[in-house]
Amino acid sequence: MSWALYTILAVPLGATLLSLVPDWRLARAVTVISGLVALGLAITIAIKVSHGRVLETADGWLRVDSLGAVFLLGTGLLYAMAGVFSVGYLGVERDRSGFAGFAKRYYALLNLFGCVMLLVPLAADFGVLWVAVELTTIVSALLVAIDRTDAALEAAWKYVLIASSGLGIALLSIIVIYATGTHVLGSAYIPKFTRFIVHAHALSPDAVKLAFVLSVVGFGTKVGFVPTHTWLPDAHSEAPAPASAMLSGSLLAAAFYAILRFFQVAVANGDRAFAEHVLIVFGAISLVAASFFVLRQGNFKRLLAYSSIEHMGIIALGIGFGAPLAVAGALLHVITHASAKGLAFLGTGSLLRGYDTKDVEQVTDAGRRMPWTGPMFLAAALALCGLPLSGVFRSEFQIVSGGFAQPQYVGVALLLVFVNIAFFGVIWHTGSMVLGPAPAAAVEEGAVGSLAGGTLVGGSAVASERSVWMIAGMLGCLFVVVALGVHLPGDLSALLDSARQRLEVPGA
Repeated sequence: MSWALYTILAVPLGATLLSLVPDWRLARAVTVISGLVALGLAITIAIKVSHGRVLETADGWLRVDSLGAVFLLGTGLLYAMAGVFSVGYLGVERDRSGFAGFAKRYYALLNLFGCVMLLVPLAADFGVLWVAVELTTIVSALLVAIDRTDAALEAAWKYVLIASSGLGIALLSIIVIYATGTHVLGSAYIPKFTRFIVHAHALSPDAVKLAFVLSVVGFGTKVGFVPTHTWLPDAHSEAPAPASAMLSGSLLAAAFYAILRFFQVAVANGDRAFAEHVLIVFGAISLVAASFFVLRQGNFKRLLAYSSIEHMGIIALGIGFGAPLAVAGALLHVITHASAKGLAFLGTGSLLRGYDTKDVEQVTDAGRRMPWTGPMFLAAALALCGLPLSGVFRSEFQIVSGGFAQPQYVGVALLLVFVNIAFFGVIWHTGSMVLGPAPAAAVEEGAVGSLAGGTLVGGSAVASERSVWMIAGMLGCLFVVVALGVHLPGDLSALLDSARQRLEVPGA
């Protein structure tokens, strides 16, 4: 099965190169195929490692265990659905000047982003992991700026500046843990995760604690932990919708995966309580701050960006609670959040194409005007708020139950209170967009004229569904959201349990 590790990286890399050929239609086709193949391989790999097996190749440079496979699944899902959705999302602008060149750049960057995102959970050591996370910054920043508007360029610059500063701190964490390892492993060695875990008992506890805190601050900048989150709403708002889906559901989680590798070393070193407390603090602060920001957003993409910060806080709290049920719930939340937030951001892309605005107040009656997008966007919002029978409800319920079992009453109380505050913000805004009444001009008889892709009502565009491809991409995410709420497959349950055991470390 080691061939699968090569293939899951080679396919999107090959798609990147093919996307640069003169015919943009070929770029479109290979992007869809690459995403679906990557998803299939991610599922295959996850099944293979679900019972504790480890896949390794390239002389140990590429390695995936059950913990990495959890994050591989989220990335594979969003890469596939973003590729499908992009066919319709870009197709709306086929007639604009310079479209062919733009489409080739977009598909090339989307495939390259998928490639480097898939590399993160396949890294076998801290060095390759840092390089992979840094590469995701570079490629995703180019996607954020791809429209070349002033707002997009400013958001990309802000993203690069803040994220690179954070990754500089993350690099320092690797230097610290490498330096303390020299007393045990020699003056020159490859900083593999397994090597640190095996020899963790001989490492300096103070150095391990310092490295862990630096990793939370450094990689946490890309996770979106408050107060280093300020790049995130701008970048998510300006990036194309499929890229926003991958940024929110996959990129943030990939950075959190890097923190979990430091968490394993801290636990093996005997500092589990300290590491959990650090995650609880950062998770609680992020959750509290994001829930209030959600209440006052007028841009629906920024609304979802702050919701992402909230959910990263929930995952951090789940790991920090420490109870087996809470940790398993937090790992499941990585996948359920990816599917729900992917659906939500793809929904914003469809709404943007239909209404030509990101303003919450300018989008009304979407449930009737866009009979596929409107209900699915509302379903995504309800799922993100923990609607029963959604995957997010299952994962959040496990986190809360585990928190009570530990017991972590203060943390659970904060989680319940501020998740409900965020719930009111998200539902208030999305409900008005999907269920709000149409403007008066829209119901006046005789006010309707023609417009490409829709109709003209009272001088403004009336939204309509623009592409079956966009609907297909959203339906793929919706299927996962509902399916994981109704039933947790046996292989996925085994994968989550194995990943949880790795975070408890002995033998990881």
